[in-house]
Amino acid sequence: MSPSQESVYTKYETESQTSKLIKKFKETPFVPIGMAGFTAVVAYGLYKLKHRGDMKLSLHLIHMRVAAQGFAVGALTCGVLYSMFREYVVKPKE
Repeated sequence: MSPSQESVYTKYETESQTSKLIKKFKETPFVPIGMAGFTAVVAYGLYKLKHRGDMKLSLHLIHMRVAAQGFAVGALTCGVLYSMFREYVVKPKE
């Protein structure tokens, strides 16, 4: 191995998963928020599955899928808008 490859490998070995997650969350905060919202909607859907009344199972699942996808897409859209705002509006012009 060349010295440059060794330094790259040691960088990845010393960085823990938690520090990677925290760094990623600071760079793009809406992606983990979208994932958490998606998980929350799915958990709520599974909880309400038992108490859905006379609603058909397929209709209930379609509603939950749309809600979960909508939350995830909304969070990603907010993240893109946030990063564009940070890069083009807040960043000082060169």
